[in-house]
Amino acid sequence: MTQPAPFAERLKKRPNLRDEARFIKSWIDKPLITGAVSPSGKALADMMAAPIDPEVEGQVLEIGPGTGPVTEALIRRGVDESRLVLLEFNPGFVDLLRQRFPRATIVQGDAYDVIGLTQNVLTGPVAGIVSSLPLLTKPVPRRAKFLNDCFALAAPGAPFCQFTYMVAPPIPLFAIGDAEASGSPLIWRNVPPARVWTYRLPAATDRE
Repeated sequence: MTQPAPFAERLKKRPNLRDEARFIKSWIDKPLITGAVSPSGKALADMMAAPIDPEVEGQVLEIGPGTGPVTEALIRRGVDESRLVLLEFNPGFVDLLRQRFPRATIVQGDAYDVIGLTQNVLTGPVAGIVSSLPLLTKPVPRRAKFLNDCFALAAPGAPFCQFTYMVAPPIPLFAIGDAEASGSPLIWRNVPPARVWTYRLPAATDRE
């Protein structure tokens, strides 16, 4: 009977297992901050990146990139790595992101202070925002404020993309004011299945 390969050998053949191990440890240590027990799968990552138009000028802000699966999807989408600003709380993930994406701008800190953390980093309104924060751990008013803070950094009409494992939108429609929201089909290939919600302020909305 063939014996299974040692775990260390399997890690060499499937490096994503190492990322899964990092996520599991981070989730065990701080479940309300990490919010997921494994990195986003390729199908979910590509769905997160899909609303971002690589032809639109400006930086792209990714919040909660973790080990970088959505970052990789944004690059596959055509966004140059040098345009990416990655905001991550976990110091271990920050070190990993700096190794994997040396041309990206990486900021460590609490994403709920997104305006303060990016004030000396952003060169203008961002072309889009993707977020993997565990928003459901926060009360609705704080989620709504976070969305509005992100809109304040974005170009008119720029997308804010947030994934969720729930059926309902992660930021309820009654709390988003003039913004528009649309949900993707359920991504069954992700474990667990997930959906991406895209929020936008209409380009003509006065945000003064």
